[in-house]
Amino acid sequence: MKIARPGWLAKSGCWACLLACLSTVAVAERMKDLSNIQGVRENQLIGYGLVVGLEGTGDQTSFFSNQSVINSLQQMGVNVPQGINMRTKNTAAVVVTGMLRAFAQPGQTFDVTVSSMASAKNLRGGTLMMTSLKGADGQIYAMAQGNILLGGYEGAGSGSPGNNPIPGSIVDGATVERAVNSSVGQGPYVKLVLNENNFNMASRMVEVINNRFGAGIAEAQNGLVIQVRAPLKQNERVAFIGELEVLDIAPAALKPKVVFNVRTGAVVINQAVTLDACAVSHGTLSIVIGYPPDIPQTVVVPNQNLVVLNKGVLLADVVKTLNDIGASPPEMLVILQSMKAAGALHAELEVN
Repeated sequence: MKIARPGWLAKSGCWACLLACLSTVAVAERMKDLSNIQGVRENQLIGYGLVVGLEGTGDQTSFFSNQSVINSLQQMGVNVPQGINMRTKNTAAVVVTGMLRAFAQPGQTFDVTVSSMASAKNLRGGTLMMTSLKGADGQIYAMAQGNILLGGYEGAGSGSPGNNPIPGSIVDGATVERAVNSSVGQGPYVKLVLNENNFNMASRMVEVINNRFGAGIAEAQNGLVIQVRAPLKQNERVAFIGELEVLDIAPAALKPKVVFNVRTGAVVINQAVTLDACAVSHGTLSIVIGYPPDIPQTVVVPNQNLVVLNKGVLLADVVKTLNDIGASPPEMLVILQSMKAAGALHAELEVN
């Protein structure tokens, strides 16, 4: 048996102290960072269009691409004989998506994303033809057109993790043609919707609002929604909401949370999370925490993929140890989920 005390274990104590110090610093947050006004939101738009000007990297064999080219030419007064194959390798059928921000007015612009629908290999150097963008109600709210930009880079070899060259974007590529009617509150009230359900935070926000504007102005309907009495005149209501949004709120204590990214294996822990005694076995990998109780230090048996740690060990130490012995992201996820199910991991586990 090999007893290992890697250098990172010595540093983990300092890291834990840093987390403890950070957790005691209460930094006030603005109301607008913790909630939003009900009804004030973005709207998703989508459209179907054609990208032209590609260097042979467009759709090779696509019925709807060919048909779309013919329809576009006919709309511009060019008659195409029936049965003609347009050879659309320099064009690509695409889906265009964008987000129409709240209160957007005709003439304003926003970014759009362009994604291939068929067999296009690359949209580099292409130009999106005029494309109408519709909302969920089927109405046209914007028109998009412009040269496509690709982010990142393309892999130079078969082993290169290059970015996908097919999706692209057009900065300020869409122009708003129709405004979305957005009402700020109903009647004499506006509603604040918290970013997450939190009864403690809702109670704090109500207290701060009532202290600032008067008793009874705000009341919490639940842990997510706060109803606030606001002026009826639009100009006064806008000024009231502006003042409401910048009120400072002392944040509630954070719930212990662990965020795990399945694709990359990245683990984010928002505070010093400790583990109770447990034992997990997954395939050839085993991890034991808190048994026997007098273990003075971390014990790692590489050939047997066995890890033994003290009860109360930091989750950050466990994750680092698993990385050191070569545990894969799926294996690590199964271990964390098993610890959570057994009651040894006292934190919310979020998997992305």
